[in-house]
Amino acid sequence: MQGAVLSANGLACRRGERLLFRGLSFTLEPGDVLHVTGANGCGKSSLLRILGGLMQPFAGTVSREGAIGLVDERPALDEEMPLGKALKFWREIDATPKTLQPTGLDDLLDVPVRYLSTGQRKRAALARLDAQAPPIWLLDEPLNGLDAQAVRNLGALVDAHRRAKGICVLASHIAFPLDGMKGIALEDYAPGANT
Repeated sequence: MQGAVLSANGLACRRGERLLFRGLSFTLEPGDVLHVTGANGCGKSSLLRILGGLMQPFAGTVSREGAIGLVDERPALDEEMPLGKALKFWREIDATPKTLQPTGLDDLLDVPVRYLSTGQRKRAALARLDAQAPPIWLLDEPLNGLDAQAVRNLGALVDAHRRAKGICVLASHIAFPLDGMKGIALEDYAPGANT
């Protein structure tokens, strides 16, 4: 993971006729965590999709070295499969020998994904991400649906990732339980803001 780098230069994002943000630049190196904040609809999810190469910026460029893993509201798990089989499927596809981290999923492995709560789905997606071991993590509203213990567990998981020289960008309007993060408020890059 030590060679991972993620940088943005002069990024702008437009949805329809609305310019959400412009002039956004940063560089993240191994061990960096960036917390992107902002109100609903300000472009946090769009920024992650741009960083992940799933959406083109309106202006500016993204440079990345290292594989990227994205966790958003879609866990990318087969709804009809029991959770254990759904995760095993991806472990085989991703060719990752790593097993599940302690995310409180052991009692749910026989439950079909369609019956999982929002928080359980989020924890399953995070377990899959951790097993994939990409050096760059993009987490979209990672705290949604999590209880207090799951929030602490996620904070520890992100901390372990950065200590292993990974990079993490997390977009959330909720405070994240980790010290030493960099921060960007997208409102500061909205049209008309003084940046």
